[in-house]
Amino acid sequence: MASGADGTIQHGGNLARARLQFPHAPEPWIDLSTGINPYSYPHSAVPANAFSRLPEPALAERLKSLAAQAYGAPSAAHVVAAPGTQILLPMIAALPKVQARAAVLSPTYAEHARAARLAGYDVTETEDFGSLADADLAVVVNPNNPTGRTTSRSDLLALAAHMRAKGGLLVVDEAFHDVSETETVADAVADGGLLVLRSFGKFYGMAGVRLGFAIAGADVAARLDGQLGPWSVSGPALHVALEALADRDWRQAMQQTLRRQAARLDALLNEGAIPVVGGTALFRYVRHERAAALHAALGGGGILVRRFEERPDVLRFGLPGDHEWARLEAALRALML
Repeated sequence: MASGADGTIQHGGNLARARLQFPHAPEPWIDLSTGINPYSYPHSAVPANAFSRLPEPALAERLKSLAAQAYGAPSAAHVVAAPGTQILLPMIAALPKVQARAAVLSPTYAEHARAARLAGYDVTETEDFGSLADADLAVVVNPNNPTGRTTSRSDLLALAAHMRAKGGLLVVDEAFHDVSETETVADAVADGGLLVLRSFGKFYGMAGVRLGFAIAGADVAARLDGQLGPWSVSGPALHVALEALADRDWRQAMQQTLRRQAARLDALLNEGAIPVVGGTALFRYVRHERAAALHAALGGGGILVRRFEERPDVLRFGLPGDHEWARLEAALRALML
């Protein structure tokens, strides 16, 4: 992912930065720069005591049980709930017995490499899956963000076994697994050498609640839980997630909806001769020789898509909400003229 002039990592979703870059763009902005579901989960009203009281431990345990069922973990004892997976990355980097070399299957979410570097690793970012075996800490985002690349379960389990034998760790970030046809490896964490990350906010369209999960061997999960301490998930987040993770009907219906919307976006982009070369049902990855110009033209119209400084010929388009399609369609068709 791109870095700013000061070395900070640039992520999608920064409308303040977009407004500085495109000061005359019309409001409201359409933010397609993230891979977050535009259809948020329709939870019930959050009760006042979710804000006024410390979260009950029983609710946190119930959340782990539901997450274990939803994500395929062996049991609730293998699940760690945190205020977003981001906060877990430095703790995870400290888990391998030897902390010398890290390898991240790339291009991908840049925070994995950043966390490993901060932990003191010599970090390699590689497109070669086979080279991950040389690392003490290996990271695979599956399906990958932003390319949509997938890695087979058999390959991941073989790498996990290799890492386990030498005291290393394979981290599989399944943040977009809810909209993928790939097989999870969460059920295999009890064997060791493997940790799986799952994101709540992306699929449920609620990134602001800051909730994510690590799924690992029970001893590793207990260690991470201890580092997080009590009340690691807020009362409002618990209220929302307990409803959402138990709602299988909504989950199945939404997966179908997102597939249809992704196909609709593909058709629109292909109509504009913008080839879709990857992605998931929550975002599309395109390659175009005039990607920078497309980004600028859309930004001038108040539509933000994700560009990557280190890969100037690619863009990532998130899904528009229902009321945003007309503006996107008009903007892309205007570019065709």
